[in-house]
Amino acid sequence: MKYRKWLSEWLAVCVRPTTKARTYEKYERICTTHLVPQLGRYEMETLSASVLQGFVASMTVSLSPNTVNVIISVLKKSLKQAVLYGAAKRQHSNGIIRPKPEKKQAECFTKDEQRAIERYVLQSGNQKLVGILLCLYTGLRIGELMALSWDNIDFAEGLLTVTQSCHDSWDNGAYKKLIEPPKTKTSVRVIPLPNQILHILKKAKRDSSGRYVVGGDDPVSVRSYQRTFELLLKKLQIRHLGFHSLRHTFATRALECGMDVKSLSEILGHKSPTITLDLYVHSLLEHKRTMMNRLGKQLQ
Repeated sequence: MKYRKWLSEWLAVCVRPTTKARTYEKYERICTTHLVPQLGRYEMETLSASVLQGFVASMTVSLSPNTVNVIISVLKKSLKQAVLYGAAKRQHSNGIIRPKPEKKQAECFTKDEQRAIERYVLQSGNQKLVGILLCLYTGLRIGELMALSWDNIDFAEGLLTVTQSCHDSWDNGAYKKLIEPPKTKTSVRVIPLPNQILHILKKAKRDSSGRYVVGGDDPVSVRSYQRTFELLLKKLQIRHLGFHSLRHTFATRALECGMDVKSLSEILGHKSPTITLDLYVHSLLEHKRTMMNRLGKQLQ
């Protein structure tokens, strides 16, 4: 059996019925873009360790190490299940040497940039932009923001509950707003809202006639909202940072305010405080400096 044929069967039988739609689309895209063009012509039994390593080496020329590692993960899953299902007698993916992952530093907006963004949103009167403030003060991911309904906000208790995430999907060329449970259990969480944000949300709720906090009942796509944010930054002449930087900004400001890492980790929906520390250790530098200077004052 050729590898391309197995990939088609694997996606249909093993991936589609057992994973979320977004995961399936991701796997299918990797198979179509990378695995089939480069390895699809091979018979299953000829996918040797040298062939697989050569494929990995060719990808490192034009793709980032992190992207290559994602592709390798899909490759390995498909080959291991090929053995389990009898499509191949053995597989050689265990010998693949992975490129070293890139450790990206979380970028956030400066305090002045954050103030400029907040000022613009508040003065614009555009309810659609309230989501930007919400991300700056809760650390929501954009998918979580786009899936957030008014039912997820308890105004009496001042709590926001994250239970879903939104992803862009297309069905025969038509846009489809896909809302699913978050990827991990820890992403389902309850976030206390600052009183100032709660006040803004109450006003937005009064002016809204739709179900969702952003867009009402209109299916605003994730990409469309990202584009709105890009145009806002351009108008304010603020350096271009991705929408996810709002989440990084929230985390950085929270650490600067003295929030403990355990609480921040739970608010962000991380699996453990270790992940939070690893991502935002640079944000703690000023806090460390303040603490060390405070300690130094004991020297007479």
